[in-house]
Amino acid sequence: MKITFLDWSCFGRENCISAFKQLGHDVTLFFHPEYDLRKSAAFDAAFDVQLGNHPCDVVFSFNFYPLVAEGCKRNNVKYISIVYDSPHVSLYSYTIIYPCNYVFLFDKTQYTELHQMGIPTVYYLPLPGNADQIDHLLSLPYDRKRYSSDISFVGSLYNEDHNLFDRLNGLSDYAKGYLNGIMEAQLKVYGYYFIEEVLKKDIIREMEISMPYHAGNTGIQTPEYIYGTYFIGRKLAEMDRIRTLTSVASKHPLRLYTLNRDFSAPGIENMGSVDYDHEMPYVFHHSKINLNITLKSIKSGIPLRAIDIMSAGGFLLTNFQADFLDYYVPDEDFVYYTDLNDLNEKIAYYLSHEEERRQIAQSGRKKVREFHSFEQRFREIFAIVFPN
Repeated sequence: MKITFLDWSCFGRENCISAFKQLGHDVTLFFHPEYDLRKSAAFDAAFDVQLGNHPCDVVFSFNFYPLVAEGCKRNNVKYISIVYDSPHVSLYSYTIIYPCNYVFLFDKTQYTELHQMGIPTVYYLPLPGNADQIDHLLSLPYDRKRYSSDISFVGSLYNEDHNLFDRLNGLSDYAKGYLNGIMEAQLKVYGYYFIEEVLKKDIIREMEISMPYHAGNTGIQTPEYIYGTYFIGRKLAEMDRIRTLTSVASKHPLRLYTLNRDFSAPGIENMGSVDYDHEMPYVFHHSKINLNITLKSIKSGIPLRAIDIMSAGGFLLTNFQADFLDYYVPDEDFVYYTDLNDLNEKIAYYLSHEEERRQIAQSGRKKVREFHSFEQRFREIFAIVFPN
């Protein structure tokens, strides 16, 4: 089979291309700088030339892009996408309903919502991982001291300058109080995201006046979705992650690997960022406990970070996400916490129970290798897309 791969700077690029080749498929790379716009005549022309010069059976991308869907519809080619970002507003583009699309979502709740809206082109599958990559990395020279810790967290704190919520100016005291109240309530709830349901129309109107969002006539995304996920959801991520990390660090020192080198707090050693492919697996492998703090806007899905941790043979301690229970066993493949007290108690326990920790990490990695490899996931996908 001939596959055209949208070659943007996505996570999992090398693993994906390697899996395609392992399965016996031919891969052609295609890139255009305007791939993620809603409209682009330049992209359309380049895409049509690409498929004219290199005919293929399917186009693939990580995340879903309306321009690619338009191009595949024009050229009568199937379009497979695996979405790992959340929120991902492109899922609400009118192009999602094109019959050429096969959009695989890792969040079962989001899949259910879209499917119940009458969108037949979405499917639910957990994200794949590469459980063999760490073996290769461990055979190379590296700075083990930099990547080793008792407790680590790898990820953004969402406290950079482009935080949209902090740029909402001129809100009334009532709106500020209401938003603070629902955010504090959401922070106490794990496994269910209710912000969009409780955003009142008058509050949204104030947010729209302060910072308008213009999607144009391109999709079905609601103001509740946009302001509830891109504005409030990311602010919640900042609050949740900083509170969680500072709570843990008040009892146990931890290492933070993040882009923002300016952040500091007692007990937290800010190590800066690590490269996704060539450094991050070392951190997961050499940390006694790897924390995963899922974005609240990921309603039930297993986030990519959790898969990455287990793939590298790391011990995963995560907030609760319902989809874990579909494929992994708590306290056998991973451990979850229900609140900050539970988190700190489990950290203390597992730091002092090395053998249990090691067995859980090995079991998680084994399950990724046996049931959730890139090759296995694409076999499942191709069976859906090409049933005959």
